[in-house]
Amino acid sequence: MKAGVIAVQGAVPEHLKAFQATMSRLGIKGQVVPVRKDKDLEVVDCLVIPGGESTTISRLLRRFGLFDRIVQLGNEGLPTMGTCAGCILLAKEGDDEVSKTGTELLGLMDMTVERNAFGRQRESFEVPLEVKDLDSPFPAVFIRGPVISRVWGKCEVLAEHENKIVMARQGNLLALAFHPELSNDIRIHEMLLSLV
Repeated sequence: MKAGVIAVQGAVPEHLKAFQATMSRLGIKGQVVPVRKDKDLEVVDCLVIPGGESTTISRLLRRFGLFDRIVQLGNEGLPTMGTCAGCILLAKEGDDEVSKTGTELLGLMDMTVERNAFGRQRESFEVPLEVKDLDSPFPAVFIRGPVISRVWGKCEVLAEHENKIVMARQGNLLALAFHPELSNDIRIHEMLLSLV
């Protein structure tokens, strides 16, 4: 198995380490690879679009020729997880901030997102989060996290914090407003690998 992490900007090393820890603990023989070129996408069985700055990541995906291929693979069933900025990019609709910054969304999930819904960097926090199908709360780290303000179609809510949607799933796609790679809990990376 090969897990890929989009490596153009953002929390790339943390996701690489989280995948390595997950594979090791589950006894999965596999490899974690940074994805910077279109050819890197040809060898992955699942993909993470990490947190970072969503406008920058969106533009770099275009510059590196990854944008359209990610959309194609996501539509074809490649298990893909977007965390924080990645969550924003997976959405079909964004808020005024997304429009103002000219952030191009991948448009893979039936949901609307709001950027920086939990405030600025200094308002970062960690909370035990009840996630559907997990047997105990997940230690969710929010850093300038977005929220999913609306879902429709086949998009399913997996977790909420303060009555705001912070995790959703649509078939092979997972969107998280928080950073699972910043905890020592492997269950959400395991959830992605289980979709392979």
